[in-house]
Amino acid sequence: MSQLLERAQYLLSAHNARQLPADTGGEVAFAGRSNAGKSSALNALTRRNALARVSKTPGRTQQLVYFQVTPEANLVDLPGYGYAKVPLDLKAHWQAFIEKYFRTREALKGLVVVMDIRHPLKEYDLQMLGYAVQRGLPAHALLTKADKLGRGQQAQTLQKVRKELQAAFGDSVSVQVFSSESRLGVDEARTVIGGWLGLESASEKAAAQG
Repeated sequence: MSQLLERAQYLLSAHNARQLPADTGGEVAFAGRSNAGKSSALNALTRRNALARVSKTPGRTQQLVYFQVTPEANLVDLPGYGYAKVPLDLKAHWQAFIEKYFRTREALKGLVVVMDIRHPLKEYDLQMLGYAVQRGLPAHALLTKADKLGRGQQAQTLQKVRKELQAAFGDSVSVQVFSSESRLGVDEARTVIGGWLGLESASEKAAAQG
């Protein structure tokens, strides 16, 4: 399963619904506030250092960027506009586009929300989780940059966030600590994503044929 994620490669970028690929197969979307570590997380999960561009400039991802894992499975990098200085009309466009994407996209199988473990559950994070939960989709929170905290602080923050997510969304959202630097939690996250995309069965099928 993890080997299949390593096959991820850039497929396309979409600025509007017309540019999205065919609504078939499965896809997992990644959301996160600017500089939460979303690109680094995608790179760590796929073991591809330059798959998703890592930028110090907030809000650099300005399209839905698709990475193909298999012909039937994609990862989707959503634009992170937590505090990026973009025009209001562009923000309005993205809000409408993302809302429609979550409401109507049949291929969407789950959402990963990337949050800096030192600043979790901001308004944007809760909004994105809300989109998934309203649609009945599973969501998974990655508390990134965990290497910036000691183990005790990691555990304390994880427990606090888990409690708050449970209160807000019930059992619809799972959460873990994660670090693209130390690779903490990478295998755990891969298991969640691979399960949503059915990569385990695809991997077993390939092994059987081989």
